[in-house]
Amino acid sequence: MIQLHNVTMSYQREVSALDGISLRIPKGDFVFLTGPSGAGKSTLLKLLYGALTPSRGQILIDGQNLMRLKPSQLPYLRRTIGVVFQDFKLLPNRTVLENVAITLEVLGWGKKDIGKKVYHILKQMGLEHKVSATPLRLSGGEQQRVALARALVNDPKILLADEPTGNLDDENKAHILSIFKEANIRGTTVVVATHDQRLIENSHKRVIVLEKGHILDESNVPQ
Repeated sequence: MIQLHNVTMSYQREVSALDGISLRIPKGDFVFLTGPSGAGKSTLLKLLYGALTPSRGQILIDGQNLMRLKPSQLPYLRRTIGVVFQDFKLLPNRTVLENVAITLEVLGWGKKDIGKKVYHILKQMGLEHKVSATPLRLSGGEQQRVALARALVNDPKILLADEPTGNLDDENKAHILSIFKEANIRGTTVVVATHDQRLIENSHKRVIVLEKGHILDESNVPQ
């Protein structure tokens, strides 16, 4: 599902955010990326989403080489990828319902089906009573759950999440982890970047440790 071959990403000539990374994440895998700030976790997620182009190396997503995709083809690939950004990227003047529905509107879903699907995912997130609220009227944790609902509403092939539990208490962290696991059981390949060691320990999933742009350690925990 995801393959990286000798991928290097340099923001400056002397400094590499990622240096010679080779990695394979099979379809249906659940992986945590962890490591200190500046290790390259967010950069790696951005490369997988096509938001950045590597300085060197090859990235294959679902059999497609990102380096060979035309700019016009990238949006079609992104429709199969759900992304939870660290800063949420919610539309401030749209309601919770509209923020989540936009994913399905782009895919051409009908209005009635969109309403049903969006309400279902918001109920999963415990946000069904917030459908008419705008993001500025939500807490940080609620905004985070809206962003997660938007990423999962179309049952993506791949879910990429950057610090998805950063503003949540322990109860809500456990709830979000259970939602990730349910999506993974349904076939979604899940990649989560996090500093949260307790979340990782409670998950019993594969862990990749990054440090200074290199893979420092990797463990495959039996599921």
